[in-house]
Amino acid sequence: MDNRINHSPAPEDPEFLECERKWVYWCLIAAAGWFGAYTFLLRGGVFCNAQTANIVLFAMAAGRGDLKGALRLLIPISAYFAGAFFSEYMGKSVKKLHFLRWDTILVGVEMISVVILGCLPASVPDQVCQIALNFICSMQFNTFRQLEGTPAATTFVTNHIRQVGSSMAKFLRHRDAASAARIRTHGAMIFFFFAGGVAGTVFARLFGLPSLCGAALILLAVFARLVYADRSYEKNLLSRIPHGH
Repeated sequence: MDNRINHSPAPEDPEFLECERKWVYWCLIAAAGWFGAYTFLLRGGVFCNAQTANIVLFAMAAGRGDLKGALRLLIPISAYFAGAFFSEYMGKSVKKLHFLRWDTILVGVEMISVVILGCLPASVPDQVCQIALNFICSMQFNTFRQLEGTPAATTFVTNHIRQVGSSMAKFLRHRDAASAARIRTHGAMIFFFFAGGVAGTVFARLFGLPSLCGAALILLAVFARLVYADRSYEKNLLSRIPHGH
């Protein structure tokens, strides 16, 4: 009789939740690339995915003594801050409902918000769309943290580019499987962000402001699958915390 312990996870107790799967992260970062192209082309010439550029502009405005400009830049920065705070708070509170995971609810809220923003007329100030997408991207970035055990961002690619460069150097030196896997993982995230930006640009040229609704179709696919997971094969895992939290 073989008495060795089998450490592989049982089907009802997977190593990674559905919300941590590669395809989910690919879809989310593609949507983020779409958001960035959309706001830059059609809503004020800014990127909504991260705040590094806004902090630099804020510092420059402060250095010039431009108080009005500095205060204007505090709006998207504050929206990003609020998104991180809200997602962290709600992520802990929603678990008490034992119906859907916070990750699933967030994608649903994001999908609906994107449709509403895409239906706004041109007369609505660009800042409305910018602030809303900043808030959404911050919540997404704070909620989805690890792709099947690998730290990954779903709203920008700066770290993914760094990881590909670093891992490629290690692979050339050691020819190890771990470095090759990291190159594939982070390279795929860069590719899907790029693909989302391309799609967002093409649709923006074809359909104008309503083109943002195209990103909602990507989010719909993620939302539908996560709802199915929460109510079926992961129903008993709703209290499990995803990796990275």
